[in-house]
Amino acid sequence: MRSLVMALPVALCLLAPPSHAASLRCGTHIVSDGATRDEVLARCGEPASKDTRSVAQENKTRTGKNESTKEIVYKTFEDWTYNFGTNRLMQVVTFEDGKLVSVQSTRHGY
Repeated sequence: MRSLVMALPVALCLLAPPSHAASLRCGTHIVSDGATRDEVLARCGEPASKDTRSVAQENKTRTGKNESTKEIVYKTFEDWTYNFGTNRLMQVVTFEDGKLVSVQSTRHGY
């Protein structure tokens, strides 16, 4: 019985991994997952910098029992960096197909 009581919290932690939603606070506004570039611009203003990058992704399709085809697909991402000053960390907002997918903190602003 004692081992069951000890194992229950561990099992619960393994069943529900944390979900990380992307969100960014800009003054009194918050933008989060799925926001468009226009929504982010309207709420947060123009970023300090914008970068575009392409990432190659290999997709495999099964065509028969032991056969498959490979296709290379290029995804384009936009990274916008917001600098909110020396008292806050800079934020890098990533868009995929025009939708917000990630917000990451970097070093302190300047």
